[in-house]
Amino acid sequence: MNHAAYLRFELLRTFRNRRILIFSLGFPLVLYLVIAGPNRDERHFGGSGLSAPLYYMVSLAAWGTMSAMLGSGARIAAERQVGWNRQLRITPLSPRTYFRAKVVTAYVLAGASVALLYIVGASFGVSMSAGTWLRMTGLVLVGLLPFAAFGILLGHLLTADSVGPAVGGITAVLALVSGVWFPIGQNSTLHDIAQFLPSYWLVQAGHVGIGGHGWGAMGWAVIAVWTVALTVLARRAYARDTKRA
Repeated sequence: MNHAAYLRFELLRTFRNRRILIFSLGFPLVLYLVIAGPNRDERHFGGSGLSAPLYYMVSLAAWGTMSAMLGSGARIAAERQVGWNRQLRITPLSPRTYFRAKVVTAYVLAGASVALLYIVGASFGVSMSAGTWLRMTGLVLVGLLPFAAFGILLGHLLTADSVGPAVGGITAVLALVSGVWFPIGQNSTLHDIAQFLPSYWLVQAGHVGIGGHGWGAMGWAVIAVWTVALTVLARRAYARDTKRA
């Protein structure tokens, strides 16, 4: 099975799964509608000078894409449970092709989630320059790299029954400590801890849309280190499964 055929199969199978579409695409969108909809005319949210639709759009973009990437772990765990991964291993499919397809599929889901939020945000009056939209989106996509590897790692470590609660709990904690729901003070202990987490810099990528400066050298270093470390761990978990099969 070549890369193109396997990737096409993964995409078709993913987008035919209603549960995946509901949690990866529907839930962030519904949450945005519930939170930002009633406040769509608020143009000085919390005295910040920002509109409520803009603030919640960039926050939920970080949270929704992170959830979509980690959600790949649930699909992998389910495949392992029914023996699908074992069947793949007796085909000529290479580990590199396997990982690429999983990452691309997760990115397509994350991209669809962001696109839907952008469309609804624009309908609520969110307006930015083309350069700001592109810069924010580009940084978000780069910031998702460690979460792509993390999702694959969780899928090969956990069972189908345990991976869902684990992904939900991890996403909730990372969102809480990284500033998705409220700003983190620069001189706080929480900030000192959060800046070493990739989720913090994913949130900062989204904050480009509300006047943030993006990443400095530390942000790029944190994303790079976490991406490499989680990729190595994911490959080891995959290799362990292969030996066990």
